[in-house]
Amino acid sequence: MLNQYLKKILSARVYDVAIESPLHQAPFLTERLGNRIWLKREDEQPVYSFKIRGAYNKVVQLTDEEKAKGVVAASAGNHAQGLALAAKELGIKATIVMPRTTPEIKVKSVKARGAKVVLHGDAFDDAYAYSQKLVAEKGMTYIHPYDDPETIAGQGTIGMEILRQMRDPIDAIFIPVGGGGLIAGVAAYVKALRPEVRIVGVESTESASLAAALDAGERVILPQVGIFADGVAVAQVGENTWEICKDHVDEVITVTPDEICAAVKDTFDDTRAVCEPAGALSVAGLKKYVEREGCDNQNLIAILSGANVNFDRLRYISEVAEIGEGREVILAVTIPEQPGSFQKFCSLLGKRPITEFNYRYGDDSRAQIYVGVKVGAEPGARQALLDELTAQEYAVADLTDNEIAKYHIRHMVGGHAPASVDDEHLYRFEFPERPGALLNFLRTLGKRFNISLFHYRNHGAAYGRVLVGLQVPEGTEAELRKYLKALGYRYWDESDNAAYHLFLK
Repeated sequence: MLNQYLKKILSARVYDVAIESPLHQAPFLTERLGNRIWLKREDEQPVYSFKIRGAYNKVVQLTDEEKAKGVVAASAGNHAQGLALAAKELGIKATIVMPRTTPEIKVKSVKARGAKVVLHGDAFDDAYAYSQKLVAEKGMTYIHPYDDPETIAGQGTIGMEILRQMRDPIDAIFIPVGGGGLIAGVAAYVKALRPEVRIVGVESTESASLAAALDAGERVILPQVGIFADGVAVAQVGENTWEICKDHVDEVITVTPDEICAAVKDTFDDTRAVCEPAGALSVAGLKKYVEREGCDNQNLIAILSGANVNFDRLRYISEVAEIGEGREVILAVTIPEQPGSFQKFCSLLGKRPITEFNYRYGDDSRAQIYVGVKVGAEPGARQALLDELTAQEYAVADLTDNEIAKYHIRHMVGGHAPASVDDEHLYRFEFPERPGALLNFLRTLGKRFNISLFHYRNHGAAYGRVLVGLQVPEGTEAELRKYLKALGYRYWDESDNAAYHLFLK
């Protein structure tokens, strides 16, 4: 199989539209991690991602009859832009079906490259179903974003370039994984010629489909995927990609959204370019690998796969980057309600900067504060701070890994609910970012259950984060579950969350 792909990669037609992206050493990461860190800059492609390679290599090999009927794809991201540019260069009509929730900047980018955009449905599955309808009705050719041998071969040219550009021995290559097209192509080429090079896939903990498949020994479908790293939000790796990955990927490392945000900051510090979350996955995995292995003086390469990030998402990334790096701790601390207590607390922190402080008067005896503190990145710094506060008899809760504390509570600290608000249950939702989503929620729940708390944040994605308090009288829990099921939005019951009880209950 590797020989077959080797031939395809060597003859792939990608450089009509793609560039041979540079391989840059990352000086700050190299110094920090004690290894030579190299970044393969696919974010510098004409469409700011590697997807142009596979899309063009597939389209250029279509028959004249297929080209005449046009091509179609369902995509809300980088594949859409890559295919649009590929079709434009070849004079082929391209139709991209995108969910109605797709950010306007991505719609404009696809249109600007000459493709027709059809907005259909609220999710990728709806868009995909409509694209297949166009295939059946109009005879258009569907261009798969990752699960096609020619697409895989196009992405494999990245591996070819890496081996040509890097003359020194390569210890490991870290590759973002969604459907598997990129890692399959690179692994096929590199393992055919340099089998000693370690191929490491990196996935978000919210969409680790390849890790799940390797554990199971077969392709599996994840019950749900998170959307933060939208470029790799795939529930199942492809059939063709799996055939390569199962034998030629050495391991998969999973990283959290917070760790991804820290990696975005790392890449910016070294390149002054802003990667999208999926594009920085490889750096997050590389850092985790070095910490786990304790290796030094190795040549480690991370593929920066793309830079198509919405500007308004940068707010969220910057908020949690320090947490992802382990440099910020979020705490709930009880201090005496008396003059000088805040000064005493700050003095105890020493030279550690306070990044955030939220407080509201509670009663005459004590105050509950929400505080962010910068700590060193060295192992044990977080625990050392907790131990110091505990030794001074402060009641402390570590909220650094608490989802609603980071995304909601920090913006809502303002006192507890009055005694009249009883039977309150707290739920965390993901609302689709489209007109009518909130109205649908209110129509479904608002008239039956009183809304006692509401907080919403959008992070520049297709979904917004919503925190809702509902008064649920005893005996109506089953009725509420029925409403939530009918609503169809992803949700989590957070009624027992520690941050909720400390600041809002």
